Amino acid sequence: MKIILIILAIFLSSCKLNKVVNHHGIHNLEAKSKELFINETNINQIKNLLGPPSSTSYFDKDILIYLERKTSNSKLLKLGKKKLIANNVLLLEVDNKGMLINKKFLNQDDLNKLVFTKKTTKTTVDQESFVSRALSGVITKIDDPLGKKRGTLGR
Repeated sequence: MKIILIILAIFLSSCKLNKVVNHHGIHNLEAKSKELFINETNINQIKNLLGPPSSTSYFDKDILIYLERKTSNSKLLKLGKKKLIANNVLLLEVDNKGMLINKKFLNQDDLNKLVFTKKTTKTTVDQESFVSRALSGVITKIDDPLGKKRGTLGR
């Protein structure tokens, strides 16, 4: 009976009532996004409130992207898999003077609705590089048939 109580005490002492939540990105992104006003907030105020952006637009340097992701460990039955609590994205567009001209907040449901195309673009660079690699030995032999130019810099 004492052994059962000791084992029970050990198991219960290691249990926590509060779940451990892992954060990535900006905390409370939705609440902070409500403090940003179009045509009133400038880029310095944005960076003071949110910090540096998680990413900037690849094609347009005037779009700042802020991310928030919260995960937690799931129940014991699911063997510790991570459960996604929040996945938010804030897109801020800034004009050339540094004023906020557009903002868009996307939560997890909005992100699930996005549809990406499955089309791919084929390039001829891969084919040319394969051909040039295959013929590189032939090209060097055409340029230097006797092999005298290789390794002779000042003779």
